[in-house]
Amino acid sequence: MYLKLMGAALVVLGSGATGFVMAANHKAEEKSLQQLLSILDYMECELQYRLTPLPMLCKQAANEADGILKKLMYDFSAELEDQISPDVSSCMYAALNKHGNIPPKTLKCLKILGSSLGRFDLEGQLKGLEAVRSMCRGLLKALEKDKDVRRRSYRTISLCAGAALAILLL
Repeated sequence: MYLKLMGAALVVLGSGATGFVMAANHKAEEKSLQQLLSILDYMECELQYRLTPLPMLCKQAANEADGILKKLMYDFSAELEDQISPDVSSCMYAALNKHGNIPPKTLKCLKILGSSLGRFDLEGQLKGLEAVRSMCRGLLKALEKDKDVRRRSYRTISLCAGAALAILLL
């Protein structure tokens, strides 16, 4: 009898933890998109007014960032300085491959950023930055819409599913 109760408790806790992890991932994705937006703003200002070279620009953007994007921008800058890859997009992919824990929506924006940087003249790069920024804003707006309700739903549904499964198993 105790084994059944302990098993039921573990099922509820395990499924509940899944919901809490999903809510935490949602929050981390929102935070990383906000950080990426601030990086993009910084990069646009630097390109527009100072014409900073791309490796130095990425290193300075890394100094302005925090979290996982800070390390990613440092690695991207190092890839650009070493010039191991033939183009900027390959350097971005190489830097992204070193970091496996970037949220999917942020990863998508970063891939587009890598394909637009260093490929065009100044006006083209600024347009590319603006395109990535508008995409980030759209994704962020979608994430922020009813975020508290969504996160609470993740937690509640996972706990309820665990309880229902525990009842079925008993």
